[in-house]
Amino acid sequence: MKKTTILTLAILLGQIAFGQVSGNVNYLQQVNLPDQNIAVGTPASADIHISVKGLANVRASAYVAIFSATQFGKTAEEVNALMDARITQACIEIQQQTGAETYVDMISFVPVYEFDVEKKVFSKRTYNEVPKGFELKKNIHIQYTDPNQLDEFIRRLSSQEIYDLVRVDYFSDSLESVKKELIDKARTALQEKISNYETIVGTTFVDYDKNINDGFKVKLPVEMYKSYDAFNSSALQLKKAGNVHAADKSPTLHYQPIADKEFDFVINPVVLEPVIQVMYEVKLVISRVKQPTPAQKEYYIITPNGEMKVLNTNK
Repeated sequence: MKKTTILTLAILLGQIAFGQVSGNVNYLQQVNLPDQNIAVGTPASADIHISVKGLANVRASAYVAIFSATQFGKTAEEVNALMDARITQACIEIQQQTGAETYVDMISFVPVYEFDVEKKVFSKRTYNEVPKGFELKKNIHIQYTDPNQLDEFIRRLSSQEIYDLVRVDYFSDSLESVKKELIDKARTALQEKISNYETIVGTTFVDYDKNINDGFKVKLPVEMYKSYDAFNSSALQLKKAGNVHAADKSPTLHYQPIADKEFDFVINPVVLEPVIQVMYEVKLVISRVKQPTPAQKEYYIITPNGEMKVLNTNK
């Protein structure tokens, strides 16, 4: 009995430890791992198709955070004065941070309406839409280079009742050099694959017709966030009919970069923070049908005596 209990406990602990490694992302219903085995299609023609894929994880060198501010007022003068006071003070505090720059973007300025109830003795109530005031929206763009500064920006903006962080854009001044590095590595990998195919088929592809195409794709962190709901609700068995009020479940957002499992090579493979991901692919098609060797042309000359002689063009 004691041995059985110890074995059961070991199995449970093993399951718990495995669950901690996988993470709560498994609550996301869309997680699907269909076929984990490699499946290479059968060649459909005599042509040889060779593909090389590369991935580079690039840290950002600059960031732009966008915060949205909304202001209401009874008159146009009032709403502008209140907004200007908030925006001006916020920008002064932000610009005190090292390397931070600000830009204020005008979004909208519209009137706001409400309904006024008109009561009559011998008729139903009438609801008339009447002006209530004005709504002004502006965005503050903040450029910075240290990602740790964002917490300070949020603290200072919240003092001016600016809480809405719209998004954060990532920029890198090394994308051009990264693309060149991807091309160089892909060229080397492509030559290795060509050499490998030549060894397998026992011939050289020097005289074969070839077609090539390549391209880049860039993914920014703002595109790579996913969400899921992690909770465990108990089943409720009611003997009598009743009202059930479920609690609000806050979704969890997480950064999900492109997995590097399908690439021939990866530059900076370890992703600790959200990064700019640059993908490069080059495709080569080698025709197994050799191009016909052009026939050698012969040229003749006629001498003054009327004789025809072959002209030697090798000299």
